[in-house]
Formats: sequence, structure tokens, C-alpha cells
Amino acid sequence: MHSRYDRSVYLYAPVRTPIGKFGGALAEKTAADLGTHAATACLERAALDPAAVDLTIMGNGRQAGVGPNVARQIAHRSGVPDAVPAYTINQACASSLIGIIQAWQTVALGDADVVLAGGTEAMSQTPYLLPRARWGYRLGHGELVDAMYRDGFLCPLCGELMGATAETLAERYGIPRAEQDAYAVESQNRYEAARSAGRWDAEIAPFEGGLAHDEHPRPGTTIEKLAKLPPVFREEAGTVHAGNASGITDGAAAVIVASEEGAGEHGLEPMARLVDWTNVGVDPAIMGIGPVPAVRALLERQG
Repeated sequence: MHSRYDRSVYLYAPVRTPIGKFGGALAEKTAADLGTHAATACLERAALDPAAVDLTIMGNGRQAGVGPNVARQIAHRSGVPDAVPAYTINQACASSLIGIIQAWQTVALGDADVVLAGGTEAMSQTPYLLPRARWGYRLGHGELVDAMYRDGFLCPLCGELMGATAETLAERYGIPRAEQDAYAVESQNRYEAARSAGRWDAEIAPFEGGLAHDEHPRPGTTIEKLAKLPPVFREEAGTVHAGNASGITDGAAAVIVASEEGAGEHGLEPMARLVDWTNVGVDPAIMGIGPVPAVRALLERQG
């Protein structure tokens, strides 16, 4: 494979929080709290002085109530000097991935040597909104708007919930519920096997006196249990339900993106070298298919 840029760029000291379930052990922590925990752990594991960071980039998709520029909040609380810039990216599900790509580009172009990148989501803290409250409710009932739907679940471009777009894909590509459920069970089983073997331990920064392991996975998930769950997005012939759909969770992750020269100056040990990437768009009504054309474009470019 050939690298996209002349300057080699590497990943160092990746770390994440445990993943909390919706309304679970991390529900009282803000996006800034979670991101600071991950960023601080990342810097500590890299044995990197926060003053060595040239830029902080964090992804955050559910921004209502988070406060301005959560990346700046995280950088400040993690000890990064105030003279160092920081910015937040919102590209929905891909927010932190784009953050790492932009960190990579910044380093590759020589505008920085060391970038702190990652993402944070406190979905349990997503608020309800009163859109008319600022100017007063003169008469009649007021609407309470769930920001989880307004800012995430409901696509304003196609007018559908994300789960409904998954149903569209299942119908278009002939993916029956049984196949989806089997995939979900296999995913749960593989997660549990990896947890039992301690394979997640190295990447998780536990909360002292609190959550130390992922809370969202469901050990003991079976086909029989999933078969009892009703479809959520289509009453008739629906295939997507709570047991095979993406979850609502709380968590954060961080990684150092640095040049070989910058890393060498601080004695960092690389985990991986970044080589190439692609970023494509698709019809919002089938947004879940996005990785397919992205991977195809990447393979085509790499020959």
C-alpha cells in the first residue's frame, strides 16, 4: 500500500472509557467529563507532557447542552496549555473518525507534530427542549421536544428515523430478521469471549471507584431471547428491534496522532501507521450503506 502523504503519521496510546448503557453508571457524567477522562488517560499512558500537544480535535454528535466547543473544555481540563487551539467536529456517527483524519492531515502537512484526537458522547445527558419557551407561551399547550430525536435519530433530509433506514436496507438487500439476529448474537458472544480473556483491559481506562468494564453488552444473549422482541420501526414485516440495532450509550476515546519526528522527540511507541482514507456520501435514506462505497473507493485508489 502507498501512503497518501509523504510525511509518515502514527497512532499512539489509544484509550477509551468503559461504555455505559443509557441511563446507567455514566449517566451523570457530561461529555466533557467523559472526554477529559479519556484524554487524561491517553496522555498518561503515553507519558506525554500535555504541553507537547499542538492541537486538540474531538468529535461530538449530540451537542445540545454540552457547552461551547467541548474539545476546548477537554483540552483545558486535561492540562493542555490554553495557548494551544482546539476544535470540535460534528459529522454524526463519523465525528471522531473525521477528527483523527483531520489530525492526520494537520500532522502530514507539517502544521503540527503532536495532536490529541478522539470523541465523546454523553447520550444519557441529551436534554429535552422547549422551543417556544424563550418568547413565551401565550395560550395553549407547549411541545416538549426530545433532542435525542431532533439532533440524532431523525434525519431532516429524508424525514426518517435511523432505524427506519436500516429497514430500507434490509428490504433492498434481502437481509431477513433471522440473519440480523444471528449476527447480533455472534457479536455479543465474541464480545463476551474477548472480555473473559481480558482482551479489552489494555484499552479501557476505568473510573476509580466506578465503572471498570463495558456496561452496554448483554451476556447470555440468544436467538430465542431476541425472537421475543417486537420490531420497532415497522409493525408489519419489521426486522429491526432493540436486540439487533445500535445502542444508546455513553463513552469517550482518545489517541495521540503524531509524526515520527514528534513522537521520537517524546519517546512515544507507535501502535499503527496511518496510510490512506476515503470519505464518501450516500443517499440519507440508506445512510447505513456508507462504509461500502467508502471501502470500494479506498481499494480502488490503492489498486
